Amino acid sequence: MKKLINFSLSCFNVGLNVITRVFLIVLSASVYQGFIIAEVLLNNMNVWYPKCLSKIVEGIQENISRLTFIVLQKSTTKVVMLNGFMRWFLRFLVSLLAIGVRPLTYLLNIKRNKKCPPPTNPLLFKSATTLAMMIRNKQITSEEVVTAYIERCKEVNPYLNAIVEPRYDLAIKEAKCIDKMIASNDRSTEELAKEYPLLGIPMTVKESIAVEGMSNDSGTVFPYRNPAKKDADIVRRARAAGAIPIAVTNTPQLCMNWETYNNVTGLTMNPYDQRRTTGGSSGGESALIASAASIIGVGSDIAGSLRLPPMFNGIFGHKPTPKLVSIEGHVPDCLDPEFEEFFALGPITRYAEDLPLLLKVLRQPTGPDVPLDKPVDLTRLKFYYMEGDGSNVTDKIGSDIKMAMEKAKAYIKSTYNVDVKELKIANIEHMWEISVRVLFNIQHVRNIFTDPEKRDQLISMWPEVLKKMMGLSSHSLTCVAYGPAKKFFDALPKNYYKKLLEVFEEIKTDFSEALSDDAVLLFPTFPYPAHLHYRIFYRFLNFGYLTIFNALGLPATACPIGLTDKGLPVGLQIVANKCNDHLTIAVAREFEKAFGGWTPPNKELLNSIKTA
Repeated sequence: MKKLINFSLSCFNVGLNVITRVFLIVLSASVYQGFIIAEVLLNNMNVWYPKCLSKIVEGIQENISRLTFIVLQKSTTKVVMLNGFMRWFLRFLVSLLAIGVRPLTYLLNIKRNKKCPPPTNPLLFKSATTLAMMIRNKQITSEEVVTAYIERCKEVNPYLNAIVEPRYDLAIKEAKCIDKMIASNDRSTEELAKEYPLLGIPMTVKESIAVEGMSNDSGTVFPYRNPAKKDADIVRRARAAGAIPIAVTNTPQLCMNWETYNNVTGLTMNPYDQRRTTGGSSGGESALIASAASIIGVGSDIAGSLRLPPMFNGIFGHKPTPKLVSIEGHVPDCLDPEFEEFFALGPITRYAEDLPLLLKVLRQPTGPDVPLDKPVDLTRLKFYYMEGDGSNVTDKIGSDIKMAMEKAKAYIKSTYNVDVKELKIANIEHMWEISVRVLFNIQHVRNIFTDPEKRDQLISMWPEVLKKMMGLSSHSLTCVAYGPAKKFFDALPKNYYKKLLEVFEEIKTDFSEALSDDAVLLFPTFPYPAHLHYRIFYRFLNFGYLTIFNALGLPATACPIGLTDKGLPVGLQIVANKCNDHLTIAVAREFEKAFGGWTPPNKELLNSIKTA
């Protein structure tokens, strides 16, 4: 009888435990869905109510905001991380958000039907490598090139809303100075190329990366202007090589979203279709480069931001080996010494040949030894592919991405007679969970709750959460949600995290052994091409396709593979072992030759134009 009672109690405890976790997931998902619908509606008020009501609403909000400073008692429940079923269940509940958001995305994007005009100036079709050579050889002037790109920026930005702050007048002055220097210089073109590899080339910079005198608020609302006091390390290196910044570009607030919008600059549109996202957080940078309004740029990546926006916009992005490029001068920054193992700054380009050119300029002398100039014999490479992480959380790749993968595999086979083999890694299905835990374990990332006086401490977050619930916060939902999410993950049992780390070490070892120094991996960047704006809120679980390589610290190049039947770019990630960035870039250059690389947006609008 006693055994029966104990057994019954055990069953009751297990049942209660499961019910509690299911309730927690349902509650979290319900709150999340309510927040997302409110966020989308509030961000598009001008669509669903007349402008004449704006002042009235703002007045009401201002009065209410004075009464909303309420502090709630913090409470955190320690629960174990989700098992396989719970992960599937979480995905199911988040996917339910599509029921409300999908109709909204159609309605809110009806007016976004203007087509971004394709480029017509022949200078806009040349790589930075070619333009720099032409400037050195006095075939064209830097002023001509910079002016051409400034004119293009002015032409396309009304369609894209990608520029936070221009730098046109200063850029033209700097271009004229470079032209005078070249005209009066007696050095050979080879000497100039060695000293100034980017001489006279315009570039754009993600707003989160400091450019002296330019906005560096990373999409955050401030009552005053606080421009960057000095250049970030990579901007300083690019300028020293002769590059000329012409603008800083839009990013979600503090880079915390895969959709580029904030309450300062607004929403950035995809040049191939205004209704669709440009991705995030390097969305403004990628949209501008893809529209031929910039030729080279720099962005940042903690969860795919150098790969997802380039994929959605049909260009190239590269997340380098950790510490190859300095992260100094980025907002947000971090006090955790481990931050640089997962976070990276890197290049975004329209042409693959410009990736090594830019990386050699941006790399820091104290970084790892990456042989960017080393020739790569593709016939001697081993090629692997994976179609996902095998978890129940991420969506399986759609037909467009699968077709791109098959095209890439078939090309390698037909051209080099090399089979692209499927890579199987034990326990890979846990990488979604591991990535989340590892990235949330980074301490003291600057966020909206960081105490300005004590960087290693947080201010009370509940007043801002309450303001967000009432639609009164000037911060984005993802930034407000980061604080409670970080508290939640910090409160989870440490013993379970240690078990995850043990599995993680095994996975890292398996990847390292499989890729060695003569192999690359083809991996999807995202399950689908660019979706309509705001749909990332119920597709965000697919970040697992991106964060896996932040957690593993492997270099990855985003490479376009063509366009879909709807004219949207598709692409893949090319991944290699640490310090083998030259391999991923070499394969990207090969795929560019095979599949055409970047395609001008809305090229059907072109009649006849010379691009040579």
